[in-house]
Amino acid sequence: MTFQIIWFILWGLLWALYFMLDGFDLGAGCLYLWLAKTDSERAAVRASIGPVWDGNEVWLLTAGGATFAAFPAMYASMFSFFYTALLLILFALILRGAALEFRAKGEGKRWARAWDGIIPVASLVAALFFGAAFGNIFRGLPFDAAGNHGTFLTLLNPYSLLTGLFFVVLFLVHGALWLAMKIGGDLGAKALRTANGLWFVLFAFAAAFFVLTPFSTDLGANYLRYPAWLAVPVLALLALVEVKLHAAKKQAGRAFGASCALIVLVMATGMVGLYPNLLPSRLDPARSLTIFNASSSPYTLRIMTIVALVFVPVIGYQLWVYRVFRGKIAVEERDSGVY
Repeated sequence: MTFQIIWFILWGLLWALYFMLDGFDLGAGCLYLWLAKTDSERAAVRASIGPVWDGNEVWLLTAGGATFAAFPAMYASMFSFFYTALLLILFALILRGAALEFRAKGEGKRWARAWDGIIPVASLVAALFFGAAFGNIFRGLPFDAAGNHGTFLTLLNPYSLLTGLFFVVLFLVHGALWLAMKIGGDLGAKALRTANGLWFVLFAFAAAFFVLTPFSTDLGANYLRYPAWLAVPVLALLALVEVKLHAAKKQAGRAFGASCALIVLVMATGMVGLYPNLLPSRLDPARSLTIFNASSSPYTLRIMTIVALVFVPVIGYQLWVYRVFRGKIAVEERDSGVY
């Protein structure tokens, strides 16, 4: 196995881990005003994601850094195509973080109302454009030897919007299950009912995504060439069913675990179909950026592999954070001014 293949796997895994972790707090943010109607309920939602949201975004920095170091040509092309979309994601993540931190720092209804409104909007924008970006990667981008021929509006094509909405609903269910697992009382029960109801919407979007992907992209070629890899999307569909089965039995923790597996398997489905491409060209397939023509030198990849083996496990400190804050949150407990 070459270093290019190793880093393609790591690249896909890092993005999958980021979406698995930040996905639930983006989903919880989208549901913030929908589920939480009182100040105490909103404080409980913020407290459920407050200790972990910034740690979850470390995986975004890691995934972005791995893209830059391992596949610099892809990184440059991504920012060329997705510049506006990535700026919107960046601003959304900054505003969401500011809202979570500043919401409890001031007084007055206007202050609270302003930050309360930012949390769901910023979470929705980030989730939608992350999904749309990967929808365009799966679909392919309009570039050839003459350069890029797309615009921001080109990125908002039907398939990418479908993928974006799929990500949004996936994160909504993921976030609702997190809240059901973390918050006790009526709010936790309401979050679980919401996850159960949204599951049918998620199933519809998942079905549309898996059915339309072979017609809108070239991801199906690898599955036709190596049918054994069909196990990946099949496992994703099984994880989707597991989410519903556990949620229906009011097993929020197990449903959340199945949701984590679903997100990783959805990303794995796309990565298996994408290989060896990183950015396929819709205009001239010969110009597609692959893991072989867009990677750093073998020496650089070798050094990066050593560094990754040493430092990536350090990010596992998050397991300690999740353990410390593993208890349930009671709605009656108002926040202490931290979250």
